[in-house]
Amino acid sequence: YKGFQDPTGGGHFSGRLTAPLCIAGGIILQILKARGIYIGAHISKIGTVCDASYDPCNVSVQDLQASLGKELPVINPKAEAAMSDLILEQKSVGNSIGGAIECAIIGMPVGIGNPIFDGVENRLSQCVFGIPAIKGIEFGSGFGVTEMTGSQNNDGYYICEDGSVKTYTNNHGGILGGISSGMPIIFRVAVK
Repeated sequence: YKGFQDPTGGGHFSGRLTAPLCIAGGIILQILKARGIYIGAHISKIGTVCDASYDPCNVSVQDLQASLGKELPVINPKAEAAMSDLILEQKSVGNSIGGAIECAIIGMPVGIGNPIFDGVENRLSQCVFGIPAIKGIEFGSGFGVTEMTGSQNNDGYYICEDGSVKTYTNNHGGILGGISSGMPIIFRVAVK
């Protein structure tokens, strides 16, 4: 970086770069909301302490907003207390602890994306890995599919009363072959 790097922990590789990304995200959330697309997230795990998960098939705007305004944005208040204790415990010994964030997108139209290199997972992953400290991402059942048979992983289809097509389960995380399926897009990221 020819002398423009900051060796004290700031600069190009700093978690401080998350701040401008959050500002841009706040603007984008408003644009998407006007189009009926809603995005929310919560801390799903700190160390070994886990929060509840979004229902992968039935996420509502209220579900996405449930964790807003909390000191730690979680679904289950008991998880919030346990996570807080773990963070403070690690801080007291001069350490930190990793975690995971679960994100859901609802209202995404069917058919967005492309197969191979321009898929929705590809684009989202590229954006997410632009956030300093992100070390991994998984969609839907993610790495859990390694323990499933094909018949367990398959998402059976049905036609709703309004004529839309849904799946009974959402192991695919709302994306099939790089293209949005109309189900909630669910993904989790690992944070160091």
